[in-house]
Amino acid sequence: MFNLIKRDLILQKRQLIVYLPFILFFIFMDAHPVLIFLVASLFIPFNTHAYDEKAETNILLNSLPYTRTEIIASRYIGAIVYMGLAIVITSLALFVFNKPFTMADMAMGSGLFLLFVSFTFPLFYIFKPGFISIVVLISFFLFVGIGPSIVLSLAEKFSAITDFIVHLSVPALYSGAALIILPVYVLSWTITYVVYQRKVF
Repeated sequence: MFNLIKRDLILQKRQLIVYLPFILFFIFMDAHPVLIFLVASLFIPFNTHAYDEKAETNILLNSLPYTRTEIIASRYIGAIVYMGLAIVITSLALFVFNKPFTMADMAMGSGLFLLFVSFTFPLFYIFKPGFISIVVLISFFLFVGIGPSIVLSLAEKFSAITDFIVHLSVPALYSGAALIILPVYVLSWTITYVVYQRKVF
């Protein structure tokens, strides 16, 4: 399974050349650190899916001595590994260019990344290849563009819940977010696994 995760980096060695300039672009545009951590984390996993969709790599992977369980596990574990690398690289870049950021920014960027992965990874196996990458890209821009306004709108409508969340301590807030995000991630992993097991390549 480690080799499958390593494969993603090898396949994308050319794209990795633009990875740092990609992050620097958002830094110089004074994007919010949460958004920078999010897009930096998304770069490798979604480029891999886009490549595999175009090259129909799953046909090859299923002819190799890997189980379907290992293939899906490498996607979800790999996403977490790449997220960790992205956080380290992005933090260093922000530090070098004297852009302020906090642990909360890192936590929120990571949480949003895991949620976005949870909702989009199954789509690559549920729908036929050919247009899923475009749909996911559009979904991301909608997620970033419309998401905050939806959250603010819901916060106004459910003021009691908002007040309760605001008055939570930081550890309690992070713990609560983790208790929501991690089960969603595991559920997504399970759905993708079930779909992939039944898929014919």
